Amino acid sequence: MTDKEPTNTGQEALNARLEQANKQLLQSEKLAAIGQLAAGVAHEINNPVGYVYSNLQTLENYLNDLFRLTDAIDTAASLEDLRQIRHNIDYNYLREDLKDLLSESREGIERVKTIISAMKDFSHIEEEEFKQADLHRGIETTLNVVNNELKYKAEVVRDFGELPHVECIASQINQVIMNLLVNAAHAIEDFGKITIRTRHQGDSVTLEVEDTGKGIASEHLNRIFEPFFTTKGIGKGTGLGLSLSFNIIKKHNGEIEVHSEPGQGTRFRITLPVTQPEPLRHTHPNQDTENPA
Repeated sequence: MTDKEPTNTGQEALNARLEQANKQLLQSEKLAAIGQLAAGVAHEINNPVGYVYSNLQTLENYLNDLFRLTDAIDTAASLEDLRQIRHNIDYNYLREDLKDLLSESREGIERVKTIISAMKDFSHIEEEEFKQADLHRGIETTLNVVNNELKYKAEVVRDFGELPHVECIASQINQVIMNLLVNAAHAIEDFGKITIRTRHQGDSVTLEVEDTGKGIASEHLNRIFEPFFTTKGIGKGTGLGLSLSFNIIKKHNGEIEVHSEPGQGTRFRITLPVTQPEPLRHTHPNQDTENPA
């Protein structure tokens, strides 16, 4: 018994270090992915902020005109003088344009809030417990994060079925979805279509990301989930996205499959259990047994 204790302790420590290394690798890839998307996200935020700023300048001019009118109430010699000022500032146009200006500005701020909320939801690094989650919300969150990567490359088609809430780590599933969406966009050379399809059957749900891109060569299909394997050019990918996605889905007791034909496109299918096995419900998939400094 005593001979085995050091071995068991050593094995537990090794497993703990491996889990910690895997956790750090997962977060590094997530941050790298967010870094690659940062320019696009900045562009997505800059557009609405730009026209809100422009609208504020217009609003300042409108307010100056309105103040001229209200100030004249105390100083105008006659009602006709007030009418003349009202005519000079084109009050009717100003009144209608103010409504449009405020509505447009509100939409712009809502867009910025949506992007920031999506980034916040997507980038949670402390979230490690399995919880009930709405996969459709996760898909929409991820689409908001990668919108700039997709909108110039593809029409996004949502083919959603009725899904129950799924027991998972939502931020990790979002990361997998992001990897598949960005890969789909990169596979489309001009402009194509990306279809996101969800279905529920029995005790599992399926999520598919299908593109009309260039497809994957048959000799590469068996290697795409290998760490550091990539068919992208230098600077286009780390070669870890699909490998980590594979590991995430396996830890969720799910499966990830790929079907592709060169020149026809690629379809990734993820299958996840609706409910995780009992032992996983109260544990962390990357739970640390030691707390490194």
